[in-house]
Amino acid sequence: MSDADSAEPEQESDDDDERIFSLDHTETGDGDARVTGVVKSRHIVTPGELVTAESMWMRGHGTYSVGVKSYSSVAGTITRVNKLLSVAPLRGRYDPKIGDHVIGRIIDVGTRSWHVDIGAKQAAVLMLGSVNLPGGVQRRKSESDELQMRAFLKEGDLLNAEVQAVFTDGAASLHTRSLNYGKLRNGYFFTIPSSLVVRSKYHTFDLPGGVDLVLGVNGYIWLRKHTQQLGEQGVSITRLAEEAGWEIYSDENEYISPSIRENIGRYANAIKALQYCEVGVNEARVIAAYEASKEYKSPGEMIENDVKKRIAKHVLLATKG
Repeated sequence: MSDADSAEPEQESDDDDERIFSLDHTETGDGDARVTGVVKSRHIVTPGELVTAESMWMRGHGTYSVGVKSYSSVAGTITRVNKLLSVAPLRGRYDPKIGDHVIGRIIDVGTRSWHVDIGAKQAAVLMLGSVNLPGGVQRRKSESDELQMRAFLKEGDLLNAEVQAVFTDGAASLHTRSLNYGKLRNGYFFTIPSSLVVRSKYHTFDLPGGVDLVLGVNGYIWLRKHTQQLGEQGVSITRLAEEAGWEIYSDENEYISPSIRENIGRYANAIKALQYCEVGVNEARVIAAYEASKEYKSPGEMIENDVKKRIAKHVLLATKG
């Protein structure tokens, strides 16, 4: 683990019923440990490490049992919901939750639905009835819409969406009914581990330098040329949705100036520097990393590991507290 990771300030959950916590351990006669209480600091366990020796706790994801004892099956942090103990892995595939803002790639066009890769264990589903179609968001979907589904979204297209539901098998159902979501153009796509994305109320940001950031909770990231936001257009969101035409599904990218391209490259390498040093990614840290990158003449200088460490250290100092 890098120095930057150990220096990162801890984020505590606002939910009193679901929080990350540490367990006090005391040695027993057989060398094992048992739970004696709950403290505020974060505790990381490794595969095979004892989580609790008491039968009062229920076992959740990331754990297994031997007799009454529960052990961790992954490397991660212990979480508790009432009497349920589980271990959230430090690394692994994205686990979708209702309301998450995600970025995905169309991998298949089916009957009245698209299959979308969002980095989860299973592909997500985007139903034809869950997208904003040309001619009005509220209009009925017809057979002609089914026949031209590839004219809306086809294999390889990128889009941002919201998780509408999660099925019992873990697959997610998405929707793009708002013009805040939809097909992505005019930018650059890359991924980071979803565990490094700091959850917030918003995941689309207008950054300095004429660049927009779409930070998917699933670790998929889209950096693009700044586009006019709905509120800046002076028209209600409902009116815009009703008047939306085929241009929202266009494959044609706008002209991107060399200066904007360079800024997109700086932001991308700045985020990759945070990833390299295991620093959580949010808007403030991305902007701080971008400001630190101005010390270097070109984005290409930021790929060196020593530079990544210096940028991450600057970010942690700039955003401390």
